[in-house]
Amino acid sequence: MSAPAREFTLPPKPTARLRVALIVAAFVAFTIATCTPAIGGINLDFGALIRNWDNGSGLMAQLFQPDFSFIPRTIGPMIETLQMALVGAVAAAIVSVPLTLWAAAPTNPNSFTRNTVRTVINVVRAVPDLVYATILVAMVGVGALPGLMTLFLFDIGIIVKLVSEAIDSADHHYMEAGHTAGGTQAQINRVTALPQSWPLFANQWLYTLELNVRISAILGIVGAGGIGRLLDERRAFYAYDDVSIIILEILVVVILIEIASNALRRRLV
Repeated sequence: MSAPAREFTLPPKPTARLRVALIVAAFVAFTIATCTPAIGGINLDFGALIRNWDNGSGLMAQLFQPDFSFIPRTIGPMIETLQMALVGAVAAAIVSVPLTLWAAAPTNPNSFTRNTVRTVINVVRAVPDLVYATILVAMVGVGALPGLMTLFLFDIGIIVKLVSEAIDSADHHYMEAGHTAGGTQAQINRVTALPQSWPLFANQWLYTLELNVRISAILGIVGAGGIGRLLDERRAFYAYDDVSIIILEILVVVILIEIASNALRRRLV
C-alpha cells in the first residue's frame, strides 16, 4: 500500500503592517520634532525659505560665476594652509606614537596610566575644533599659530583613539611570546607591537593630513589663519565669485592630497 499523501500547509503570508507602522511612527515623530517648538522642536519655517529664495538664488548665481583673476591672491593663504596642515600632522604623528601605546591595553598593562591617557584623549576629542581655535586666537593672537595648535590637538584625538582601539582588537600572540621569553613591556612594544602597528599609524597620519586642509578652511573664520581667513573676508564683502574660486581651489588641493595618500597607502599595505 502506498503511504497516504501528506498535507502541506503554507505558512501565513508575511505582512508589511509592522514595517508600515514603524515608518508612519518615524514620520510623525520627525514632523513633531521639527515643527512643534512647544515640545522642543526646531520649528522649521519653510515659508521663509520660499520668501528668501531670491536672495539665495542670487548668491548661487555668483557662486557659479567664479572670478579666475582672483587666483593669484589665494596662492599665499593656500600655501600657509598647506604648511599648517603638514606641520600639524607631523607633530601629531610624533606625539601620537607613545600616547597610543599608553592608551592600548596590550601595550600598557597598567590600568591607571592607561585610563588616564584615555580620559585625556576623550576630553581632547570632546571639544570641537572651532572652540579650540577661538580660545587659542584669544590667547596667542590672530594668525597661523592658533590654527596649527588646533590641528595638532584635533589630530592627536583621532590618531590615538582609532589606532589604540585597533591594537586592542587585534590578536597578540607575538606579544605573549615576548612575555614568555622574559622581555620587558618596553622591549616587546618596540620589537613586536610597533612593527605590527606602523601601517595603522601611517593610514591615520595620511587621513589627518587630508582632514587638516579641509578643517583649516573653517578655522580661518575665527582668525586662525590660512585660506579660511581669506574665505571669511570675501564672504563678509559678499564677493561670492571670489568665494567660489577659493572653494574650487580647496577642492582641487584636497583631491590631489587624497590621490597621493591613496598611492602611499597602496605601497604601505
